[in-house]
Amino acid sequence: MSDPKASSIGILGSGAAGLITAYTLLRDGFTNVTIISRDSKPGGVWSDERVYPGLTINNVYGEFRFSPQLSLAAKDGLKRLSGFEMRDYMKKFADNYLEGVIRYGFHIIGVMRPSNNSSSGWNVRVEDVRTKQQQTLTFDRIVLCTGGCSEPYIPEEISPKSAKHASFKGHVFHSSQFRTQLDKLQAEGKDERGFGEVVIVGGGKSAQDVAAYLANKSVRSSVVFDKADAFLAVTSPLPDAIRRSRFLSILSPHSSLNSRLERFLHTTSLGSTITHFIWNKIIAGSFDAAGVTKDSPLRNTQDAFWGVRINDEGVPKPNGFHMLVKAGKIDIVAPARVASYSSDGESVILNNGGKLKADTVVLATGYTSSWHPLFDEQTAAGLGINRHPPDPSLVKSEDEWNNYVSLSNPPAAHPSSEQWASSIYRGIVPAKNLFNRDFAINGAVFTTNNGYAFEVTAHWISSYFLNDSNLKLPSSPEEALAHADRNSAWLRKRYPDMLLWANESYSSNLAFWTWPQVIDEMLSDMGLKVYRSGGSWLTWPFKVIELKEIEKLKEERDELRLETES
Repeated sequence: MSDPKASSIGILGSGAAGLITAYTLLRDGFTNVTIISRDSKPGGVWSDERVYPGLTINNVYGEFRFSPQLSLAAKDGLKRLSGFEMRDYMKKFADNYLEGVIRYGFHIIGVMRPSNNSSSGWNVRVEDVRTKQQQTLTFDRIVLCTGGCSEPYIPEEISPKSAKHASFKGHVFHSSQFRTQLDKLQAEGKDERGFGEVVIVGGGKSAQDVAAYLANKSVRSSVVFDKADAFLAVTSPLPDAIRRSRFLSILSPHSSLNSRLERFLHTTSLGSTITHFIWNKIIAGSFDAAGVTKDSPLRNTQDAFWGVRINDEGVPKPNGFHMLVKAGKIDIVAPARVASYSSDGESVILNNGGKLKADTVVLATGYTSSWHPLFDEQTAAGLGINRHPPDPSLVKSEDEWNNYVSLSNPPAAHPSSEQWASSIYRGIVPAKNLFNRDFAINGAVFTTNNGYAFEVTAHWISSYFLNDSNLKLPSSPEEALAHADRNSAWLRKRYPDMLLWANESYSSNLAFWTWPQVIDEMLSDMGLKVYRSGGSWLTWPFKVIELKEIEKLKEERDELRLETES
């Protein structure tokens, strides 16, 4: 198509990534942009159907918004936005900038090429949530924004089906359905006590949020987990120069160390000692701030340095999970795992042989890939979206980072051959489909500053669709795949076993602490300024990263495009 802006673009998903992608494409002159959503309201994980009382934002960098729209004022004195406040922000953004762009209430059944022999264009098969009628929508380009937290993962042995087979008399549901179950109780004229005795399976944030909400409603629960998420906590709010700067990012090694300070911290013995001393102090201080005693099962957490399963508690509140556990209002059963349902119809059986009585079982067991239901095997193979076994020659490339002294003593992990590699270049474009320029992904890079990351990624995608000559891309799909393989090798080195935990629809890259470095790489691809927070050789690690740094990215890209064309 001679004019890319005239192409039709389907954005799959109305979460934060989908909203900012649509906004960016429209501002860049694309005139035929449609968001497809199965929900009735915008927001994705923050949509009205999914948020519930007690849910708060989990964001180390303190804000989750887009540059065009200021954040709503948090009612929480510590500036922690609730799920409802995030819902309202997303709705306001959609109302202000995306009127008529979103088609609600359409469940996406499948995405495929128009014919087996076609290498361009897309058919999106959808079903009306209300009427169950199906239709096919056609688009020239697709942006996949379904995210990693929309398809519940439920182990078969503790699924509702297994509960029914065991004649379990209680309720069993995934934590993503908690709001729906609350509404059902209310419709029946009951309050939260209608849940009875509750067993919550999992140690992540959803499990903790649900347990805290129930405890604050005088409903006791037992939370069962092998390991809980790690967390950051402090006794008083951290200054922005620590919380919202590059400070934490430079304490975490990146695949490329672009400053003298990073090279010192991660490739010298003294620097490594300093790095781990600071991390150990952060972890110990978090336990102390949350009142977690040395004999508490809550000490059984993921590793905050070697993993990405980390929550930001800020200043722990009396009505928060850890303080409620300390007060004896939530029971912890750990390390343990719910293995099955008892034949007595009213209990669950633990892997250690124990039993817990349960009227309600909440499965806070995480999520599986949102991509798998959308693509048949042939489409996925043609697009090149699936993970693949690591190239044996590239597995050896993990040795590339053997000079990183800070990574000298990793925890035990599965063999590299079991930790499959992403096929997605930059976490945005399937390498195999690189030169078709008709498919991109936003939301597959795991970061702690989603608003900033989604917005920069949206600009990268728009430049890619516009065929901007200043956007640096690999010279071939093979080179793009080699880049993705190298990055996966790095992730196996940096975050052992995390590729086995995180589903592929949000783990094309794990830029948890190092999102500023990854953002700089995307900005560099576009020929734009990096290290935007500024600062001198002494102050740059502590300069606060602000959304205003990227509010003029469109104008910068336009100017660069004109310079290139002239």
